[in-house]
Amino acid sequence: MITITLDSARLTAALQRLAASGRDPSPAMRMAAGIMADSVEENFEGQGRPKWRSLAASTVRQRSKEGSWPGKILQRRGDLARSITRHCDATSATVGTNSVYAAIHQFGGQAGRGRKVTIPARPFLTLGPDDEEDIVQSFARFLGEAVG
Repeated sequence: MITITLDSARLTAALQRLAASGRDPSPAMRMAAGIMADSVEENFEGQGRPKWRSLAASTVRQRSKEGSWPGKILQRRGDLARSITRHCDATSATVGTNSVYAAIHQFGGQAGRGRKVTIPARPFLTLGPDDEEDIVQSFARFLGEAVG
């Protein structure tokens, strides 16, 4: 006969820590929101991942006249990049913006008087290739720390 003995006090304590972390995963959500916010910042810095479409010649001329070119796409004054916010609680982690013109840049479309100007999509609220894995790893570390 084979007998396996478990240190039940240690196992019970680990399971209690795991259960407690499951009731309040706010620290893990905070890490996820930070990773997402960093990714969006990298999108602005690198002008897209993948690279955004170049500015139209007319936009380059206009921005040159006003002194904001050469510069970065979607950063004429930096308002859109500065509008990025993050929020997290026990059940979610989000990154977003309340800028009224964010959607036209994220998704592209027609803009201006009479909707005569075509704005190409330049998605900035996206995760890079390694960000999802970073989030998964941060959750794994969180749970690993919870069980000891």
